[in-house]
Amino acid sequence: MEAKAQARYVRISPTKARRVVDLIRGRQAVEAVAVLEFAPQAAGEPVRKVVQSAVANARVKADAASEPFDERLLVVQAAYVDEGPTIKRFRPRAQGRAYRIRKRTSHITVVVAPREEPGEARRQAPPSKQAPAKRAAGTTGTTGTTGTTGTTGKATAKTAEKAPAKKAATRAPAEKSAEKAAQRSAEKKTTTKQATAKKAAAESKEATQ
Repeated sequence: MEAKAQARYVRISPTKARRVVDLIRGRQAVEAVAVLEFAPQAAGEPVRKVVQSAVANARVKADAASEPFDERLLVVQAAYVDEGPTIKRFRPRAQGRAYRIRKRTSHITVVVAPREEPGEARRQAPPSKQAPAKRAAGTTGTTGTTGTTGTTGKATAKTAEKAPAKKAATRAPAEKSAEKAAQRSAEKKTTTKQATAKKAAAESKEATQ
């Protein structure tokens, strides 16, 4: 059973508290308390008290619901630190100056829950992805019985028939271009022959004159 505990307006900076909170996230509650008890950081004590409070809240919930309780099964499921209001003070310095002092506060939150076994997680997981696959398989079977496979076969045959037509269409422009080139070459040859004949006739006339 999930339980939550929170300590608000703790007189410690959030950055210092987050370093300690990162040590216990995902650990067992008993192990987290042992780690925090011997942690050298100043934030270890307030975070340890919050973890113990969360365990106590879980015990109270279990007793209210008449369920068996074992704190060795509890795990620190979530642990985070939010920034609270900052207390501002001033310190006198040389030449009449005043330096600002920021006394930061933190809100420490810890959530404790029993560890889920892999078998229970599989049972609770909804089969959302398997149902569409089964439905899809059933629909393919029904379509096969109704004879849509014949229609798909006709469609594939039509596509196979259309494919050579496209190839022929692509080949036709090439053949036309070849024919045009042959015609042009033949025209050029005739024009050259006529020109040579005219030149020969003109030369013969000049020679007779």
